[in-house]
Amino acid sequence: MSEMREAAMQSKAWPFEEARRVLKRYEAKAPEKGFVLFETGYGPSGLPHIGTFGEVLRTTMVRRAFEAISDIPTKLISFSDDLDGLRKVPDNVPNREMMGEHLQRPLTSVPDPFECHESFGHHNNAMLQRFLDTFGFDYEFQSAREYYRSGAFDQTLLKACEKYDELMAVMLKSLRDERRETYSIFLPISPTTGRVLYVPIRDVNAATGEITFDDEDGTEVTMSVTGGNVKLQWKPDFGARWAALGVDWEPYGKEHAPNTAIYSKICSILGGRPPEVFTYELFLDDEGGKISKSKGNGLTIDEWLTYASTESLAYFMFQKPKTAKRLFFDVIPKAVDEYHQQLNAFLNQDMTAQLNNPVWHIHGGDVPKSDMVVPYSMLLNLASVSGAEEKSQLWGFIQRYAPETTPEGNPGMDAAVGHAVRYYNDFVKPQKVFRAPNELEREALEELRGNLVDWDGGLDAEALQSMVFAVGKDRFDPLRDWFKALYEVLLGASQGPRFGGFIALYGVDETVALIDDALAGKLVKA
Repeated sequence: MSEMREAAMQSKAWPFEEARRVLKRYEAKAPEKGFVLFETGYGPSGLPHIGTFGEVLRTTMVRRAFEAISDIPTKLISFSDDLDGLRKVPDNVPNREMMGEHLQRPLTSVPDPFECHESFGHHNNAMLQRFLDTFGFDYEFQSAREYYRSGAFDQTLLKACEKYDELMAVMLKSLRDERRETYSIFLPISPTTGRVLYVPIRDVNAATGEITFDDEDGTEVTMSVTGGNVKLQWKPDFGARWAALGVDWEPYGKEHAPNTAIYSKICSILGGRPPEVFTYELFLDDEGGKISKSKGNGLTIDEWLTYASTESLAYFMFQKPKTAKRLFFDVIPKAVDEYHQQLNAFLNQDMTAQLNNPVWHIHGGDVPKSDMVVPYSMLLNLASVSGAEEKSQLWGFIQRYAPETTPEGNPGMDAAVGHAVRYYNDFVKPQKVFRAPNELEREALEELRGNLVDWDGGLDAEALQSMVFAVGKDRFDPLRDWFKALYEVLLGASQGPRFGGFIALYGVDETVALIDDALAGKLVKA
């Protein structure tokens, strides 16, 4: 066993812990299908949100971890449940009245309200694949519509006819009395209206693979369960998909956790082996509510990528997947800076620490060097005091601070500068509120100004920080009140960067001018 594989087998990083659970399934022999299958599910009843992307990202991380500890080939399938009926019209789509005329029709039969794809389901599938392709994921996209219609599910559906009573017994135990009277694991698709029907099944013929039911107009219909004529209710469908595909590992949100035993029993009855499941906590919106596809109340992938890199989003997704996390615009700066801190730390870590480092999992072990000379949070402060609306305004300060740094030689830094300018103008600028200094703060600012006028220590950030510290230590108790005053009076914010580093980047003379404006009341007036 190689040194890295041995270290990976001991790693406490959650993707390795999950990978070892999958490997344990095949201690006796390799999978008969020839590979280990990782799967994610997506219900395209609404526009895909960032949580949907997170499932594929996290699954990819576990897959990479598995490949580090095993030579068994792997595959990742992103499966869309696009044969589901449209239960309600999402809030965040156009042509809602038109969509209301197609309730209960399969999502891939509902016209696209955006008028650019064959159906609403096709539109959402295309969006998801575009998001996944943006991040370079290695995956296969599969559609329930195609699986049911092509015959790929036929064997499983016929097995469900054969085991109908046993499957029903599992499901009926979990239902209320009134629901039991009309429930069936099969949902026929009406041959007349094309709607997914929640109707009692009169008869299930295991010998012919046919079901009998009353259509919406009362006509008795007998038809085959194959060929896309029916779909399974969502809980049986979950377990049936596991059995049909031979899924080995799948993540899903905590709302599914109470149903895991049902999914697993369905899978076993249909001749499959239930996979290892990973239950994660949900993302929350800015008010602490659950993110919903139909409401569109979450941060989208495109919105994150407007203000930060794909890698910073991957870093955010890696962190504490079993803890509910608020996902809104204000988490972006911290995620960017922490990602680059981990890149820098990786260079000097031993193998054990590297395998625990999020960036190993983000980059599959091929970890690049950070070219961020200035932290993202500092760029935001620089944009704030300079009123930057273009990247070039910030680059002038950066190149004076670090002359060897260029947009061409530091492409990651250049992208971050553009992201920071957009973030500042969209989020920081509208919220800036300056205040006038009180008497004690004015006295300290005047001393700081005088020290800067006499400064001959160059752009040494640590030396400048020590000088700023010395000005405040005898005046403020606690000392953080001094730095809070600097941020509120000079930057219009309640928190900010290490001020010595800010001065080094912004410039000594420029900081003197900024203090002069604050003392003269110009910042408050502005």
